[in-house]
Amino acid sequence: MIYRPASLQPRRLLAFLGFASLCLAWSIQAAPAVRPNVLLILADDCTYRDLGVYGGQAKTPHLNQLASEGMKFTRCFQAAPMCSPTRHSLYTGLYPVKSGAYPNHTMAYEWVKSIASYLQPVGYCTHLSGKTHINPLSVFPFEYSGRSDDGNPDSAVFERVLQQSASARTPFLFIAASHEPHGPWNKGDSSAYPPESLQLPPIWVDTPETREAYSRYLAEVTYFDGQVGEFVGLLSKYNQRDNTLVIVLSEQGNSFPFAKWTCYEAGIQSGCIVRWPGRVKPASVSDALIEYVDVVPTFLEAAGLPRPEVLDGRSFLPILAGRATTHKTHVFSLQTSRGTVNAPEYYGIRSVRNERYLYIRNFTPEITYYNGATKGGVFRSWQDRASAGDQHAGRLVSDYQHRPPEELYDCETDPWNRTNLIAVPRLAGVRDELRARLEAWMTQQGDEGQATEMKALERMPKRIQYKGALVPSGSEGVEN
Repeated sequence: MIYRPASLQPRRLLAFLGFASLCLAWSIQAAPAVRPNVLLILADDCTYRDLGVYGGQAKTPHLNQLASEGMKFTRCFQAAPMCSPTRHSLYTGLYPVKSGAYPNHTMAYEWVKSIASYLQPVGYCTHLSGKTHINPLSVFPFEYSGRSDDGNPDSAVFERVLQQSASARTPFLFIAASHEPHGPWNKGDSSAYPPESLQLPPIWVDTPETREAYSRYLAEVTYFDGQVGEFVGLLSKYNQRDNTLVIVLSEQGNSFPFAKWTCYEAGIQSGCIVRWPGRVKPASVSDALIEYVDVVPTFLEAAGLPRPEVLDGRSFLPILAGRATTHKTHVFSLQTSRGTVNAPEYYGIRSVRNERYLYIRNFTPEITYYNGATKGGVFRSWQDRASAGDQHAGRLVSDYQHRPPEELYDCETDPWNRTNLIAVPRLAGVRDELRARLEAWMTQQGDEGQATEMKALERMPKRIQYKGALVPSGSEGVEN
């Protein structure tokens, strides 16, 4: 479903006019070389396996079309299964502990630079429209906008950016950060997904509450696909298609159990589709391991700029250009529950994955784990089934809330991470190698494990500040 954008509010219009003036000033100083435009479209709480383009049940005609014109990545990962640290990592090219932005509702250190800081000096207009969830503004000097009715990215603003870019011959970075399909799932046509006809993942309990919620969620995934179609379609309307690098990311998993707020595959793996006409082979697929921290260096290389040594990510432009088929050997993630709504006072998780195996460490396994998912009606329906003697429900409820100190999964044979192989003798070498990799990464990042978890509140603005001046327009406020 494609929505009609709301009109710009006077405040937003004034902000845009200031933005246009800056773009004109930058265009005078910009180097004469043609640099590509960049359009980054980001979903919110979308499990990549649910996307039709990845074989899921949500209809995604626009993403299907984009994939047919570009490259689809099958192994893209992010550094945290929560919104705020994910976005800090994506826009800075730094892992969360290093940047300081590792709990939710967090903030980066003042020394950190974002993609806007790197691109503006060489002539780029940099604009973020829609969901923000980043701090402080000095680190993220984007121009900001958002629809007045729901804070979603504003296509009317994007049209003006396209017009200004064409007029001033100024390249742009435009981030369209959707709020969908983050709950509440109230957009899209849920009648297209009859609950009784849906296939449920094996990590769920089949209850009416689960099916009804899944139906509404899938409808909102399709709504997001409509947003993708709208923004990508504007590139052709303004003759900017061929010189624009488009990347669409699905962000962390949905808010059903075993996805968001966990370091299981469903929580940390992301959809990633890239189109760049004439540079990326149409209908191509890559199994290379890439991470969100690699996006900033990729944008920098595409713009002909050097990679700052401080960055944790590396450009995957060689993959896009067909000059390479592999990128990284290991990817890393973390979950910090301290400071998150409806979560334990602390529950830290770290993980590392290679081509096949996922290793997870839980710092405080003695604590019963809970979060926004366990507070909802879906999980309560699972608990009711477990109490009634349903063994499948009982195991899922127990496994979700009670974790062992270490977990090891074969992601090829067990993609939903249900069989813990940590004690299997023949995999002792795999376990030890991944354990050592994780410890080395934590040391390199300055991550002291539980001690770092306990300092999480120091990396969060005060609640009154978070709801006030420190948050750019378009932020959704406090969320799980």
